[in-house]
This record gives sequence, structure tokens and C-alpha cells, in this order.
Amino acid sequence: MQLSPHFTLAELTASNKARALGLDNTPAPELLPRLILLAEMLERIRSTLNVPITVTSGYRSPQLNRAVGGVTSSDHTQGHAADILAPRYGTASDVATMLAPLVSVLGIGQLILEGIGGKQWVHVSTHAPEKSINRVLTITDRGAQPGIVRLS
Repeated sequence: MQLSPHFTLAELTASNKARALGLDNTPAPELLPRLILLAEMLERIRSTLNVPITVTSGYRSPQLNRAVGGVTSSDHTQGHAADILAPRYGTASDVATMLAPLVSVLGIGQLILEGIGGKQWVHVSTHAPEKSINRVLTITDRGAQPGIVRLS
């Protein structure tokens, strides 16, 4: 099912971990409107970066979220969030640095540059956190910091 010009439901629910564990990662029908809003936000990000973006993790069923070690309050389980990369644009740090000043314009509720376990990605969500200090963050193995802190 095509959710937007460049993003499909299959792309936003694909998971190697779910496949490996035999988990069903099909979202409930009531989450479809949220996934459409997520795809529309991803379109705006794609247009801003002017390159394709890769979704490395989108919707996660509660079972899949537990299997990958996600927090119980994860926006991924509600159809609000995606982890992305844009290799043709640059590193995750490059992408997050570009998007940070544009979160309101692009309709990004939360932007997190993540660098954990030697991997880096950008988490974007349509859902804004209660505390505005948590809107733009960098999270590494050492913890969370407000704002975007370039990762090496």
C-alpha cells in the first residue's frame, strides 16, 4: 500500500528482526492514519535533503519493540516514528544538523541523533514530547544531551 509518493506501508513495517523471530509486524488498522502522517513528514524531509532517505526502522509491534530493546513508550509502536539514513546526503550527524533548525517547518515533533553501539541514525517522530527540551536530542552510549552534538 502506497502511503505517499515515495513511501509504502511495507517499507515502514519491514523488519529483519521480526522476520527472524517470526513476529507479525502488521499495524492495527487504526494506526494507518498516523503512518500516513509519518510518510508525509518523511516526504518533506526527503524534499528538504533533496536525496532519497532510507527507513531503517518504522512501525514496531509491541512484541518487536521488546525484541529490539525499545522503550515501552516508543513512538515506533504508535506509528509516529521512523529511524532514517540519507547516505547520499551525508552522515547521520549531517542529516540531523540540517534538520534541527527546521523541525517546526517540517512538522517534526522530535528529532534525535542516535549513536549507540557503534551505529548511527536519525530518529524522527510526528509526536512532540511533553518537555520541549526533549524535542531535539543527541543520544549516545554515554546518555542523552539536548540539541545535536556531532558524532564522529
